[in-house]
Amino acid sequence: MSTTKPTAEEPEERTVRPFAAFLQEQSGGQLHDELSTRLQELIEAVRETGKAGSITLKIDVKPIAGTDGRTLTVTDTVATKVPRTERPKSIFFVTDDNNLSRTDPRQPVITGLREVEPTPAPTQLRSAK
Repeated sequence: MSTTKPTAEEPEERTVRPFAAFLQEQSGGQLHDELSTRLQELIEAVRETGKAGSITLKIDVKPIAGTDGRTLTVTDTVATKVPRTERPKSIFFVTDDNNLSRTDPRQPVITGLREVEPTPAPTQLRSAK
């Protein structure tokens, strides 16, 4: 892709380098790999939760002091907002001591219960006429 920047004398032809090429070279290719991995993880989380998420890429460009402005440092920061599944809720009761209990301390405990063995099924089927 190229753009033309007209001047008073004659137009200057500039070539704009593709951003994808920069991504593949930044941090020795680590930025591209990280973005690829995080995008896949984000898509998986969005599909699992049905909620939205995002990836934010920040690129800082600074001149190196003492150079003619043609040498720059480029740093990147990647932030991912991954949707989370909601954790299950539990119901607890508060005791008089301000502790949590799974059973209601105001409800009386039923005692004397026993397990009953199941009765065997009849061996012969009977029919009614």
